[in-house]
Parts: sequence; structure tokens; C-alpha cells
Amino acid sequence: MNVRAWLLLLACCGATVAQAAVFRGKVTHVTDGDTLWVRPAAGGAPVEIRLLDLDAPEGCQRFGPEAKQALARRVLNETVRVRTRGVDDYDRALARIDLRQQDVGGWMVRHGYAWSMSFRARPGPYAKLERQARAERAGLWSTPGALEPRSFRKRFGRCQ
Repeated sequence: MNVRAWLLLLACCGATVAQAAVFRGKVTHVTDGDTLWVRPAAGGAPVEIRLLDLDAPEGCQRFGPEAKQALARRVLNETVRVRTRGVDDYDRALARIDLRQQDVGGWMVRHGYAWSMSFRARPGPYAKLERQARAERAGLWSTPGALEPRSFRKRFGRCQ
């Protein structure tokens, strides 16, 4: 079942698509540093999730493999809480993921595995965590020249 169909099913069960759907499930796969798959505890096919408010390096980009490994070590085969907020252009559910009451996206940014997304010159919700990671030279901040994934894609295209 694709993400839109799954969200529609949730809507039919009492929630509206405009509202955040919340469910628990097990992480079955990590695609990269900001995308993973969660099988709902209530049953059904795994749902592809794009973590909200952050951007991890592309897989072929410097520190991309490390970001993927960090996310996998953190959540793979773990039961998580998913709070969706819509669907992106690639048919992935946009969501926050909590593992044992800790925001996984915040953890990724704080440990230097992703950038906090900014919105129209306003800092994103993880901006403070990114500043801390930069100050401590954590993860991708350990060497100069970290290129935001958005800039990387514009310059080099998507990874093949």
C-alpha cells in the first residue's frame, strides 16, 4: 500500500489527512540519513518515512554513508513512534520519529549527521542543535567544507 493510500485509510478511521497521524511501528529499513521504513504495529506494509526539518548528506556525498549508518544503528529493528505531517513529492510520509521519547531527527542533527532545515530565512526547529554540533565539530562538522545536500544536488545532481 502506498503512503497516500495508507494516510487515506487513517483518515477513514477518524483522523483527517490535514491532522497529524500517530502510530507505532518497527523500523525495517534505513535508506539514507533522513529516510527510513516503518512497519505499523497495527499491521500492513512498511511505510516510507522522510524525517521532517532536517537534511542529511546524499549517499554519494562526503559523510553520507556515515549518516546512514548512524541512523541505522540508532533505529533499525527498534519500535518507534511516528507522527506524520503529510506526504512529499516522492510519496514518502513526512514525519517526526521518536525512539524512547527522544526525537530521532534532533539526535541526527545534534550529533552532526544532518543539517537543520531553515524556512524562508527563519531557522528550523533544530537550529540550536546544529550550532552545538558545529561548535563541537561533531560528525560532518569535523572537517571544513561541509556542503548542504540541497547545494550538492544543484551542483552535482542526485546520486545514482
